[in-house]
Amino acid sequence: MKNRMTRDDISDMPLKGYEGKTILISGGCGYLASAIIRLLKDTACRIVRLDRPDSRWEEVGGCADLIDHPGNLRDPKLWQRAVEGVDVLFHLAAQTSAYMANDDPPADQAINVMPMLQLLESCRRLGVCPTICFASTVTVAGIPHHLPVDETHLDHPLTVYDLHKQMAEQYLRWYSGQGFVRGTSLRLANLYGPGPASSRSDRGILNQMIRRALAGETLTVYGTGDRLRDYLYVDDAARAFLAAAQHGEELKDGYAVIGSGIGHTFAEAMELIADRAALHTGNRVAVKHVKPPADLSPIEERHFVADSGHFTRTTGWRPSVVLGEGIDLTMEAFL
Repeated sequence: MKNRMTRDDISDMPLKGYEGKTILISGGCGYLASAIIRLLKDTACRIVRLDRPDSRWEEVGGCADLIDHPGNLRDPKLWQRAVEGVDVLFHLAAQTSAYMANDDPPADQAINVMPMLQLLESCRRLGVCPTICFASTVTVAGIPHHLPVDETHLDHPLTVYDLHKQMAEQYLRWYSGQGFVRGTSLRLANLYGPGPASSRSDRGILNQMIRRALAGETLTVYGTGDRLRDYLYVDDAARAFLAAAQHGEELKDGYAVIGSGIGHTFAEAMELIADRAALHTGNRVAVKHVKPPADLSPIEERHFVADSGHFTRTTGWRPSVVLGEGIDLTMEAFL
């Protein structure tokens, strides 16, 4: 098992470069944003959280100057005000359910594509040139034809959600290529770890199962559960964004595949959760295999393992938390 990075290790990486900078985070009250802010909170910087007015605006300690900016991310005027004076922009706001996207493509396009275009246009019109890191997804590639998957894999989006993520990536690439911004997209594998719970039942599945195991509830697996997944601890994903922004010039105009590089079947992950929960609670819950629902998306049938070698060679980032350790850390936080 790899040794987990300590706060001192992390502070020696990209954080010193954020001192004195203004960082704008859309979806600033969300899951990934919370992890990024946890890492930055002891850095002398200015963090602007941009999110819906009804979001949960949690208090954050530390010396960072934290500013809350509530508003409608689909409003162009909001972006015109928000991007002024920004050095780094982490664009994380999104509707994250593939099922909702397929049910209502126009609504998904309005939240997953238009805010990207509006923020980019605001940068162009104001002459502001921040480094922008966009949270995309590895499922843009569709069903992989080889493993592991790197940036050479051809894209084949299977859902409206993935199609819109790809469109947002392409807008960012075009504006970056024109020199209006420095932009890169990070295609993330399956995230898990401590943080705000997802509001959607089809997102944050590993975290949902960890909570169920701690509550003594049976874990469910569709079919044999033999599909490979790459599970990325949320703090590792947060460090990837911090590293990417520090290497904006080298990474601009493209995307990076971000994952642990280790594949686990879903069934293996559930057994591991049951084992680790037993150590924490004294009760090993059952793992039950059930028939998959009839409307299961084809993207759920893929195998996926990430090859983040190019990103590692460019930035020095590498994942530091393996799955068993990450499950333990998540359980400790939930308990």
